[in-house]
Amino acid sequence: MSHQHAITRKILDREELQRRVAEWRQAGESIVLANGVFDLLHVGHVRYLHAAKQLGGRLIVAVNSDDSVRALKGKGRPLMLATERAEILAALSDVDAVVVFSEPDVRALIREIRPDIQVKGTDYTAANVPERDVVVECGGRVEIVGDSKNHSTSEIIRSRLGPPRS
Repeated sequence: MSHQHAITRKILDREELQRRVAEWRQAGESIVLANGVFDLLHVGHVRYLHAAKQLGGRLIVAVNSDDSVRALKGKGRPLMLATERAEILAALSDVDAVVVFSEPDVRALIREIRPDIQVKGTDYTAANVPERDVVVECGGRVEIVGDSKNHSTSEIIRSRLGPPRS
């Protein structure tokens, strides 16, 4: 199997993801869910995903669709299409599966796959994770992982690339 094929095999639609999660669960593996925009992958992302994988089990990364990024981040974002962001994430050895979601948050996906752990970066606390209620309702827990939030794509863009062009 080519390296490229191995990467694209990790990028799943929601239905494929549910099947894969069922297989992993049947094999006794736990499910860890990370989510975000992942526009301009940087060292903070890599550390966050590596720390998530260290919790054990299969790491699924849910990536915001292009439309949801525009709604969250504004004009000029995302810098890269969701298909490209998903492919870059799928190339990371810590990542077991990638799915693109179009909703404003991951609540629906959490209900579909019922992760054992949802991970968030250190810009959150366990108390202020927006989807925490649904994670708990589905029998999971929230973990805060990664290094301190001194890497931010928005900040990198502002400081190095200047304001967005109109």
